[in-house]
Amino acid sequence: MIRIVLADDHAIVREGLKRIVGDAKDFEVVGEAADGTEVMQIVRAETFDVLVLDLSMPGRSGMELIRLVKAERPKLRILVLSMHQETQYAVRAIKSGASGYLTKESAPAQLEQAIRRVAAGGAYVSAEVAEQLALGAMPGGAADQPPHQTLSDREFEVFRMLAAGEAVSEIAARLNLSVKTVSTHKSNLMHKLGVTNPSELLRYAIKHGLADPVG
Repeated sequence: MIRIVLADDHAIVREGLKRIVGDAKDFEVVGEAADGTEVMQIVRAETFDVLVLDLSMPGRSGMELIRLVKAERPKLRILVLSMHQETQYAVRAIKSGASGYLTKESAPAQLEQAIRRVAAGGAYVSAEVAEQLALGAMPGGAADQPPHQTLSDREFEVFRMLAAGEAVSEIAARLNLSVKTVSTHKSNLMHKLGVTNPSELLRYAIKHGLADPVG
């Protein structure tokens, strides 16, 4: 039996996921979480095999939450489920400790296979993501990487929220950070991207396919 916890801040999404995995007789959903705090509570209290984790939830989320989970349960397998198609999200998730990455669009057809793959100790990523991971591991392989790949995980998270039109104060509230800290991240990431104002930042995000709405 493969024991699964579903983490997504939308109840309707969790219900849909339960229907998908419900067809497999050897799958059992043993818990659900709607935010990062609930994820950590379940990780500490329950025994299970695979965490299906939405990349964007209230509070701690994304790469930070993956690292926190792995710090508590190093052997727990994490399958990230995200609305983002861009390989940059997947590469960062895998480097943070996830075992697989699946877009929500692909979930109906691929979720069962992905869960089985990561539960068995394998990885579930697209060919494009595997190639990016391989290139990054090669000497000099990251030399020609675009500027957004040089951002820290927190800078990247702030960047995508800014690109989605969120104000610094809103981002601070969502990430449980001070406005000053978010402003510092904003200044640093804009310098790294070579942009000087919000319009240029948005154009950069659109050009590189990073302007998906958040949450």
